[in-house]
Amino acid sequence: MLNRRKAGRTSGSGNAPAGAPAVAERPPPGSVANLAAATAEDEQLLVAIGRGDREWALPELYKRYERRLYGLGLRLLGDPGLAEELVQETVLRLWRTAARFDPARGTATSFIFAVARRLAVDLWRRPSSRPYQAEVEQSSDPDEVIDRLLVQLAVREALDALSEAHRQVLELSYQGDMTQVEIAARLGISLGTVKSRTYHALRSFRRAMTERGLDG
Repeated sequence: MLNRRKAGRTSGSGNAPAGAPAVAERPPPGSVANLAAATAEDEQLLVAIGRGDREWALPELYKRYERRLYGLGLRLLGDPGLAEELVQETVLRLWRTAARFDPARGTATSFIFAVARRLAVDLWRRPSSRPYQAEVEQSSDPDEVIDRLLVQLAVREALDALSEAHRQVLELSYQGDMTQVEIAARLGISLGTVKSRTYHALRSFRRAMTERGLDG
Protein backbone atom coordinates (compact mmCIF):
# COMPACT_ATOMS: atom_id res chain seq x y z
CA MET A 1 0.00 0.00 0.00
CA LEU A 2 1.22 3.46 -0.70
CA ASN A 3 1.98 5.73 2.21
CA ARG A 4 2.72 9.39 2.81
CA ARG A 5 6.44 8.85 3.22
CA LYS A 6 6.73 7.03 -0.08
CA ALA A 7 4.67 9.64 -1.87
CA GLY A 8 6.79 12.38 -0.35
CA ARG A 9 9.94 10.78 -1.76
CA THR A 10 8.47 10.53 -5.22
CA SER A 11 10.42 12.96 -7.36
CA GLY A 12 9.03 15.24 -9.99
CA SER A 13 8.34 14.46 -13.59
CA GLY A 14 11.96 15.02 -14.46
CA ASN A 15 12.80 11.61 -12.99
CA ALA A 16 9.96 9.75 -14.67
CA PRO A 17 10.98 6.42 -16.21
CA ALA A 18 11.13 5.83 -19.93
CA GLY A 19 7.67 5.49 -21.42
CA ALA A 20 5.99 7.52 -18.66
CA PRO A 21 3.62 10.33 -19.69
CA ALA A 22 5.59 13.42 -20.65
CA VAL A 23 4.93 16.41 -18.38
CA ALA A 24 5.74 19.73 -19.99
CA GLU A 25 6.83 22.87 -18.16
CA ARG A 26 3.78 24.52 -16.62
CA PRO A 27 2.41 27.90 -17.76
CA PRO A 28 1.96 30.61 -15.07
CA PRO A 29 -0.10 29.50 -12.01
CA GLY A 30 -3.78 30.31 -12.19
CA SER A 31 -3.84 30.70 -15.97
CA VAL A 32 -6.27 28.81 -18.15
CA ALA A 33 -3.28 27.22 -19.90
CA ASN A 34 -1.92 26.02 -16.55
CA LEU A 35 -5.23 24.42 -15.59
CA ALA A 36 -5.51 22.78 -19.01
CA ALA A 37 -1.97 21.40 -18.72
CA ALA A 38 -2.63 20.01 -15.24
CA THR A 39 -5.85 18.39 -16.46
CA ALA A 40 -4.09 16.74 -19.40
CA GLU A 41 -1.30 15.43 -17.16
CA ASP A 42 -3.76 13.94 -14.67
CA GLU A 43 -5.67 12.27 -17.49
CA GLN A 44 -2.44 10.77 -18.84
CA LEU A 45 -1.61 9.41 -15.40
CA LEU A 46 -5.03 7.79 -14.94
CA VAL A 47 -4.87 6.22 -18.40
CA ALA A 48 -1.37 4.93 -17.63
CA ILE A 49 -2.56 3.40 -14.35
CA GLY A 50 -5.44 1.77 -16.19
CA ARG A 51 -2.93 0.21 -18.57
CA GLY A 52 -0.94 -1.22 -15.68
CA ASP A 53 1.69 1.46 -14.95
CA ARG A 54 1.63 1.41 -11.16
CA GLU A 55 5.33 1.86 -10.52
CA TRP A 56 5.48 5.50 -11.55
CA ALA A 57 2.01 6.73 -12.56
CA LEU A 58 0.22 5.65 -9.38
CA PRO A 59 2.71 7.25 -6.93
CA GLU A 60 2.75 10.38 -9.10
CA LEU A 61 -1.03 10.66 -8.99
CA TYR A 62 -0.93 9.98 -5.24
CA LYS A 63 1.53 12.84 -4.80
CA ARG A 64 -0.70 15.22 -6.76
CA TYR A 65 -3.92 14.36 -4.93
CA GLU A 66 -2.84 13.28 -1.45
CA ARG A 67 -3.19 16.73 0.14
CA ARG A 68 -6.53 17.42 -1.51
CA LEU A 69 -7.98 14.03 -0.61
CA TYR A 70 -6.69 14.36 2.95
CA GLY A 71 -8.28 17.81 3.25
CA LEU A 72 -11.50 16.38 1.90
CA GLY A 73 -11.39 13.63 4.52
CA LEU A 74 -10.84 16.13 7.33
CA ARG A 75 -13.74 18.29 6.17
CA LEU A 76 -16.12 15.38 5.69
CA LEU A 77 -15.15 13.06 8.53
CA GLY A 78 -13.54 15.39 11.07
CA ASP A 79 -10.78 12.97 12.06
CA PRO A 80 -7.13 12.73 10.85
CA GLY A 81 -7.13 8.94 11.01
CA LEU A 82 -10.27 8.66 8.92
CA ALA A 83 -8.94 11.27 6.50
CA GLU A 84 -5.81 9.17 6.02
CA GLU A 85 -7.97 6.10 5.54
CA LEU A 86 -9.96 7.90 2.85
CA VAL A 87 -6.73 8.78 1.01
CA GLN A 88 -5.45 5.21 1.11
CA GLU A 89 -8.77 3.65 0.14
CA THR A 90 -9.24 6.10 -2.71
CA VAL A 91 -5.81 5.31 -4.16
CA LEU A 92 -6.40 1.57 -3.85
CA ARG A 93 -9.78 1.92 -5.55
CA LEU A 94 -8.18 3.93 -8.36
CA TRP A 95 -5.57 1.20 -8.73
CA ARG A 96 -8.38 -1.23 -9.46
CA THR A 97 -10.74 1.00 -11.45
CA ALA A 98 -8.57 3.42 -13.45
CA ALA A 99 -9.15 1.36 -16.59
CA ARG A 100 -12.77 2.60 -16.52
CA PHE A 101 -11.70 6.22 -16.87
CA ASP A 102 -12.72 7.77 -20.18
CA PRO A 103 -11.40 11.31 -20.81
CA ALA A 104 -14.27 11.88 -23.25
CA ARG A 105 -16.79 11.53 -20.40
CA GLY A 106 -15.17 13.75 -17.78
CA THR A 107 -11.96 15.01 -16.23
CA ALA A 108 -9.54 13.01 -14.14
CA THR A 109 -10.35 15.20 -11.14
CA SER A 110 -14.06 14.46 -11.44
CA PHE A 111 -13.34 10.73 -11.69
CA ILE A 112 -11.02 10.73 -8.67
CA PHE A 113 -13.36 12.74 -6.46
CA ALA A 114 -16.34 10.64 -7.49
CA VAL A 115 -14.44 7.62 -6.16
CA ALA A 116 -13.49 9.51 -2.99
CA ARG A 117 -17.06 10.70 -2.46
CA ARG A 118 -18.48 7.17 -2.58
CA LEU A 119 -15.86 5.97 -0.11
CA ALA A 120 -16.47 8.97 2.17
CA VAL A 121 -20.18 8.15 2.26
CA ASP A 122 -19.36 4.59 3.31
CA LEU A 123 -17.00 5.81 6.03
CA TRP A 124 -19.50 8.44 7.22
CA ARG A 125 -22.20 5.81 7.59
CA ARG A 126 -20.02 3.77 9.92
CA PRO A 127 -21.24 4.58 13.46
CA SER A 128 -17.64 4.86 14.67
CA SER A 129 -16.77 7.43 11.98
CA ARG A 130 -18.88 10.39 13.05
CA PRO A 131 -16.89 12.58 15.45
CA TYR A 132 -18.64 15.71 14.12
CA GLN A 133 -22.13 14.24 14.02
CA ALA A 134 -23.39 16.60 16.72
CA GLU A 135 -22.73 19.52 14.37
CA VAL A 136 -25.04 18.05 11.72
CA GLU A 137 -28.82 17.91 11.95
CA GLN A 138 -29.87 14.39 12.84
CA SER A 139 -32.33 14.34 9.93
CA SER A 140 -29.66 15.28 7.39
CA ASP A 141 -29.09 12.80 4.62
CA PRO A 142 -25.40 11.75 4.51
CA ASP A 143 -25.26 12.28 0.76
CA GLU A 144 -26.61 15.83 1.08
CA VAL A 145 -24.19 16.68 3.88
CA ILE A 146 -21.23 15.42 1.89
CA ASP A 147 -22.42 17.12 -1.29
CA ARG A 148 -22.55 20.48 0.50
CA LEU A 149 -19.09 20.03 1.94
CA LEU A 150 -17.73 18.92 -1.42
CA VAL A 151 -19.03 22.10 -3.03
CA GLN A 152 -17.46 24.24 -0.29
CA LEU A 153 -14.15 22.42 -0.67
CA ALA A 154 -14.26 22.71 -4.47
CA VAL A 155 -14.83 26.47 -4.26
CA ARG A 156 -11.88 26.88 -1.91
CA GLU A 157 -9.63 24.73 -4.10
CA ALA A 158 -10.69 26.59 -7.23
CA LEU A 159 -9.79 29.89 -5.57
CA ASP A 160 -6.46 28.49 -4.37
CA ALA A 161 -5.68 27.41 -7.94
CA LEU A 162 -5.72 31.06 -9.07
CA SER A 163 -2.75 33.37 -9.08
CA GLU A 164 -2.54 35.63 -6.03
CA ALA A 165 -3.55 38.71 -8.02
CA HIS A 166 -6.62 37.02 -9.50
CA ARG A 167 -7.67 35.43 -6.22
CA GLN A 168 -7.33 38.77 -4.46
CA VAL A 169 -9.79 40.62 -6.69
CA LEU A 170 -12.38 37.85 -6.46
CA GLU A 171 -12.15 37.60 -2.69
CA LEU A 172 -12.46 41.36 -2.28
CA SER A 173 -15.40 41.43 -4.67
CA TYR A 174 -17.42 38.47 -3.41
CA GLN A 175 -16.26 37.97 0.16
CA GLY A 176 -15.43 41.60 0.91
CA ASP A 177 -18.49 42.88 -0.98
CA MET A 178 -16.45 45.67 -2.57
CA THR A 179 -17.07 47.42 -5.87
CA GLN A 180 -14.38 47.47 -8.54
CA VAL A 181 -13.72 51.14 -7.79
CA GLU A 182 -13.21 50.30 -4.11
CA ILE A 183 -10.94 47.38 -5.02
CA ALA A 184 -8.81 49.64 -7.21
CA ALA A 185 -8.45 52.12 -4.33
CA ARG A 186 -7.65 49.33 -1.82
CA LEU A 187 -4.97 47.76 -4.02
CA GLY A 188 -3.62 51.00 -5.45
CA ILE A 189 -4.13 49.94 -9.05
CA SER A 190 -6.17 51.34 -11.93
CA LEU A 191 -9.83 50.48 -12.46
CA GLY A 192 -8.92 49.02 -15.85
CA THR A 193 -6.47 46.64 -14.20
CA VAL A 194 -9.14 45.52 -11.74
CA LYS A 195 -11.57 44.85 -14.58
CA SER A 196 -8.98 42.91 -16.55
CA ARG A 197 -7.93 40.82 -13.54
CA THR A 198 -11.56 40.10 -12.66
CA TYR A 199 -12.33 38.95 -16.20
CA HIS A 200 -9.39 36.56 -16.36
CA ALA A 201 -9.89 35.43 -12.76
CA LEU A 202 -13.50 34.45 -13.46
CA ARG A 203 -12.47 32.51 -16.57
CA SER A 204 -9.87 30.56 -14.59
CA PHE A 205 -12.23 30.05 -11.66
CA ARG A 206 -14.99 28.66 -13.88
CA ARG A 207 -12.51 26.35 -15.55
CA ALA A 208 -11.27 25.12 -12.16
CA MET A 209 -14.83 24.51 -10.96
CA THR A 210 -15.71 22.62 -14.13
CA GLU A 211 -12.67 20.39 -13.65
CA ARG A 212 -14.03 19.57 -10.21
CA GLY A 213 -17.35 18.50 -11.65
CA LEU A 214 -19.20 21.73 -10.81
CA ASP A 215 -20.34 24.71 -12.82
CA GLY A 216 -18.35 27.79 -11.99
